[in-house]
Amino acid sequence: MFRHRTAAPVLAGAVPLLLAVSTVLAAAPAYAHGAPTDPLSRTAACGPEGGEATSTAACRAAVGANGGQMFEAWDNLRIADVNGRDRRFVPDGRLCSGGLDAYRGLDLARADWPATRLSPGAGLTVTYRTTIPHTGTFEFYLTREGYDPTAPLRWDDLAGKPFLTVTDPPVVNGAYRLSGTLPANRTGRHVLYTVWRNTSTPDTYYSCSDVVFPAGSGGSTGADDSTGSAGQNAPGPPTAPTAPVSPTAGTDPLPGTAVPSAPEAAVVPSSQTVTVSASPAPPDGRPAPVAAAPQTVPVSARTPSDYLPVAVGGVMAVLGIGIFVMLRRRAR
Repeated sequence: MFRHRTAAPVLAGAVPLLLAVSTVLAAAPAYAHGAPTDPLSRTAACGPEGGEATSTAACRAAVGANGGQMFEAWDNLRIADVNGRDRRFVPDGRLCSGGLDAYRGLDLARADWPATRLSPGAGLTVTYRTTIPHTGTFEFYLTREGYDPTAPLRWDDLAGKPFLTVTDPPVVNGAYRLSGTLPANRTGRHVLYTVWRNTSTPDTYYSCSDVVFPAGSGGSTGADDSTGSAGQNAPGPPTAPTAPVSPTAGTDPLPGTAVPSAPEAAVVPSSQTVTVSASPAPPDGRPAPVAAAPQTVPVSARTPSDYLPVAVGGVMAVLGIGIFVMLRRRAR
């Protein structure tokens, strides 16, 4: 009688706890993670797997502005519940960090960020590496012709509408491959600004990829994407032009692998700038072939919710051992 009366309260107390743990586990959100790796984004370039880009002057300055902390969570630059109100959540001058203090070093206004060489009017396939895929819409904006990279990036520096919009693309070898055509009227340094609005989570992701167009290759020819309306992100007048950087050949870097070295893709000593080239789309419109990339989730990129199953398992194990010990003692 005593054993049963003693064991019953223990088990009765354990059941609600187990139910509560199960409820928390079921309700925990599965956050999406990702960032562009071609054209190389600032957060990927200056993260722990950015290869030679991490040693550039721009990345060293960004880490210094972050209090000496490297961008470990390169794939986690996100804001919840934006719902299209980008300007309300992300202030001018803070576009590359999304207004988040943990990424404030990415907002440094300088003309030597690692850059990807592009050709105006050419095909472009963006590689957006994802560590936890989700549904949503990608929007890609280019800064207006005449953009000044030495001035803080503002919403009005962006073109009035995205030159590429893709909804719910598939994941191939750990990344989204998003193909489109670049505007034909760009020269010099620019920023490719990416907005990924999740639909299976409440998050919106932001990122800056620095790109460079050769002098004399664009100008006023071709379609101009700087006009039109982009809702609350409608741009204003352009700023002063800036000189292009020295061209080099390209790579398709992915976090988890070092940026490969090549004779034509070396660090420029004078500015510590790394430039790479994006792979153009084939002329028949098919997506450009890409190399397979391992689908890994860096430990540094995980949020506390990613570790919840492990924590829950530990709690349940400890609880089970405690119940067993109490029952054994009462049985003596």
